Amino acid sequence: MPEELASMKEQVYKDPRPKEYFDRFHERSRTREPDWVYEAVRIITSIYAWTFFRARGIAAENVPTGPVIIAPNHFSFMDHFFVGAFIRRRVRFMAKSQLFAPPMQFIYTHGGVFPVRRGYRDDEAFVTANSILKRDGLIVMYCEGGRSRTGKLSEEPKRGIGRLALESGATIVPAAIHGSSKVRNWKRLQFPKVTVQYGEPLRYPVEENASRERQQEVADEIFAHIKELYAGLEEHGRRGIAARVRRERRQARLA
Repeated sequence: MPEELASMKEQVYKDPRPKEYFDRFHERSRTREPDWVYEAVRIITSIYAWTFFRARGIAAENVPTGPVIIAPNHFSFMDHFFVGAFIRRRVRFMAKSQLFAPPMQFIYTHGGVFPVRRGYRDDEAFVTANSILKRDGLIVMYCEGGRSRTGKLSEEPKRGIGRLALESGATIVPAAIHGSSKVRNWKRLQFPKVTVQYGEPLRYPVEENASRERQQEVADEIFAHIKELYAGLEEHGRRGIAARVRRERRQARLA
């Protein structure tokens, strides 16, 4: 763990509970939409993000209607809320199964979150994700899988994002979350400035029974876009990228 980052709890990479424990959470996500819990949590976390982390979004208009997968990098437990703070659509996402324990599992399930069972090939999570997308829902799925513990992007993505993209045919919106690697430094009374940039939408036609290699290829392509967005924020900062996006919009209108 780099010295400039506050410590994280040790990861638990295998959930010992049986598959059947999580069936009720998947069933709810497949058949019902998030309720008032989602809106309550959204209000609280958005105010927290805007106030303490001066969070701002760039190019949120790139998130269309219909079935969408937003694919961001992942540094912090707050990343779900940062991504959802700048769009009007309700954001659904997979969360590691260890989080589904009383009393918080009530908040997660009523807020539209569904589990992915750690340490196993969890096809149920993909069934749930596809059912949400078939209802024109929006899902956040992290290319890197779990959170980065180094404060840097991973070397390569997991193939899961490629698998879901090819199974669903949903629009993919790559996104860069910059600054959230230091969110846990609030323990040191340090509050970084966080920026979310939504990239240009990508589309892949449905490919039934795509090979693992093809799934990885698509994941690599999506992750390349995320890395490009992130590098731009690193080099030019929030103001520089926001100015460039405004300039490109004006040019597009005049064309």
